[in-house]
Amino acid sequence: MTTVAVVGATGAVGRTMVSILAQRGFPADTLRLAASARSAGQTVETYVGPVVVEDLETMDPAGVDIALFSAGGVRSKEHAPRFAEGGAVVIDNSSTFRMDPAVPLVVAWVNNEAANDHRGIIANPNCTTMTLMMAAGPLHEAAGLRSIVATSYQSVSGSGHQGVSELMRQQATLGSDVHSLMVGGWSDPGPEVYERPIAYNVLPFAGDEAEGGYTDEEMKLVNESRKILDIPGLAVEPTCVRVPVLVGHGVAATMHFERPVHSDEAMAILSSAPGVDLWKDRTPTPLDSVGMDDVLAGRVRETVSTPGGINLWVVGDNLRKGAALNAVQIAELLS
Repeated sequence: MTTVAVVGATGAVGRTMVSILAQRGFPADTLRLAASARSAGQTVETYVGPVVVEDLETMDPAGVDIALFSAGGVRSKEHAPRFAEGGAVVIDNSSTFRMDPAVPLVVAWVNNEAANDHRGIIANPNCTTMTLMMAAGPLHEAAGLRSIVATSYQSVSGSGHQGVSELMRQQATLGSDVHSLMVGGWSDPGPEVYERPIAYNVLPFAGDEAEGGYTDEEMKLVNESRKILDIPGLAVEPTCVRVPVLVGHGVAATMHFERPVHSDEAMAILSSAPGVDLWKDRTPTPLDSVGMDDVLAGRVRETVSTPGGINLWVVGDNLRKGAALNAVQIAELLS
């Protein structure tokens, strides 16, 4: 008998987790859903029948075997250890435990073996890192990765419902006067989630400011890549950009290895990599990735100025493989 709990079940990622559990036929005999007091008491139809949402603050984790957490860092810090102490294996989607040396950071199909070293909590990586690792992992296994220069193009759903709402509101406001947008006479629509307008724009500053002028999103890309691939000295140069896209994070990356890698070899590796769909004749875009379990890869080509490396583009649904799907896949590794 297996009992699965989804914590943060009424949020965007939590709802996707419940949906993916159903789609993949995860062998749960009992499904428990938890959220804040505001959402507690709701009845949700699930693949195991109707489930009443419990209040996380008062929920007893006894009997839970696997707990999928997507309730934010504050709640994860408070409640994930409580669930683990109660006997559950917690798979946490927040950044709270990612860099804890005692907590494995797992991308399914890239470093599956790390999941076996858990002490009750397993961390799910950042959605942008996850997308990149699906391509970087198999290339590293084949040729030994030395460096990555990566620029992300991150959708507004990475900021939650607020990011989506801000994009839609600003598009309605700014889009009513196309002429002003084209000649520079537009009026600031009053950004709330982002520091500058996101509609019809690109913001080369995704996340919150960290040290040295970088953002926390950029430093996640650095530190999480090193931990997932087990390369403490991996050279990573990141730039994270927010774009006016609803769903789908893309990453343009330049990689160099311990030996030269040609494009034919790279494409052969990616073609056989689990969880990767290599597009050779078309360019994959965020719209193509929506609802897809696989990360889409394309534009694989050899480096120009420093021969021996590979340039490529990867894009993935940040609500699926970037969050909910990977958590469920980790749970499948444990079951």
